[in-house]
Amino acid sequence: MSTVWFTSDLHLQHARVAVHRAERAMICIDSQDPEGHCVRWHDRTLAMHWDAAVKPGDQVWVLGDLSSGGGAEATAYALNWIHDRPGEKHLVPGNHCPVHPMHRDSHRWMSAYMQVFASVQPFARRRIAGREVLLSHFPYEGDHTDEQRFTQYRLRDEGLWLMHGHTHSRERLSASTPIYRLTPGQLIPPNQIHVGVDAWGLKPVSTDSIDYLLYQVERGQLWQRPPGGLLAGVVDMLGLSPDQLAEITAEPFLAPLADRETE
Repeated sequence: MSTVWFTSDLHLQHARVAVHRAERAMICIDSQDPEGHCVRWHDRTLAMHWDAAVKPGDQVWVLGDLSSGGGAEATAYALNWIHDRPGEKHLVPGNHCPVHPMHRDSHRWMSAYMQVFASVQPFARRRIAGREVLLSHFPYEGDHTDEQRFTQYRLRDEGLWLMHGHTHSRERLSASTPIYRLTPGQLIPPNQIHVGVDAWGLKPVSTDSIDYLLYQVERGQLWQRPPGGLLAGVVDMLGLSPDQLAEITAEPFLAPLADRETE
């Protein structure tokens, strides 16, 4: 029986990301060629984990950022790397993918990407164990910078689960700001699933693992404090900025989440 897998933010041949991940994995770095050493370790490790998990008949959804997006050479390397991996691949591109429609010349890249991927689309919708789940590179809310970037390319939260990448967080679950008023101390269920490799040990994640996370949330486990505190539900109505909200509630706008192991 085939398996469906999800992954994101491979950042192949991206030296800065490779060095960061190598340091976090406590890999001994060659002092004479630290970036080159890290990139080789990084891309080889990603390939090893993908090849060990994914079978030829499986399906893999890559939620963007194959590489740094630094030109034709980086893109060609990433596409060749993807081509060599097993499975039927589908792409939901990210901001580092030149085929994302945010880029003016994205249409020029489509034919090259379609030689590797069975489909390329800015977002998608899947069913996981009877639940409707959206797929996008970007979360409803959250970033790896202080600024909420690319807001015009993010899906709007209308109540469905969202599977995403982009944040480079080690956390697997997060919650977007509720649109309703909360009571003091109220916890809310997460609605965003981060499938980026930073959260999954540089490995793709299967539908079974995603299903288990959703099951835990539905049982009332893994609930979290809202990102913006008690007044989060009226942020838009009051026209408050994240800094103003954080000052009022004495809570960080994007509270860190506890790292949860599900395997």
